[in-house]
Amino acid sequence: MAGGSGSRMGGTLPKQFMLLSGRPVLQMTIEHFLDAVPDIRIVTVLPKSHADLWKELCYKNNFNVPQSIATGGFTRFHSVRNGLEKVPDGALVAIHDGVRPIVSRNLINNIFRLAEDVPGVVPAIPCTDTLRPVVRDGEGRLHRTGDPPVDRSRVFAVQTPQVFWSEVIKKAYRQAYDTSFTDDASVAEKAGEEILYVDGEKSNIKLTTPDDMRLAEALCSILHY
Repeated sequence: MAGGSGSRMGGTLPKQFMLLSGRPVLQMTIEHFLDAVPDIRIVTVLPKSHADLWKELCYKNNFNVPQSIATGGFTRFHSVRNGLEKVPDGALVAIHDGVRPIVSRNLINNIFRLAEDVPGVVPAIPCTDTLRPVVRDGEGRLHRTGDPPVDRSRVFAVQTPQVFWSEVIKKAYRQAYDTSFTDDASVAEKAGEEILYVDGEKSNIKLTTPDDMRLAEALCSILHY
């Protein structure tokens, strides 16, 4: 999934095309899946306006990996649905954020292995920060609400890749769009599917802001990516 504009990163270039350790973020992401599952088939969902740019980057970086290209939609839900049109039945499909480039081989292989026996598998990590219900006013200031504190022991941050049997997730994505669909698990669960949640990895960060890019550079140096 690389169909977004990445507006919170700033600048004119979407974050999936920015350089990390000398190569595009999206390239690094795909490389980790190829390393974990060498015969995997890649479906890359891109903004229509940047499809040619991605092809140029692949050529420039000698990234000669066969890919099926799908066009991003109005929301992530619509982008995933477009990508699933290129996925055959009878397959395990991993839906992954193109801007999570530090996903490990172990996490990918573990989720694929577990997904063979269940409708879907989703990684998650526990929240370690104290959580408070807060709202932002029109001037950008934060205000505590009257809602009770959140029990952080019951809150986990959901990651990708989220792996499903293709028939299961394609059926789920035939539902009408709902604003509660923030990831693929929420779509599958709304369709009545039971999802297996497993431990994710703290290093499997999603690049959203410039600070995330700096953290990713440091992690790449430590992990020798």
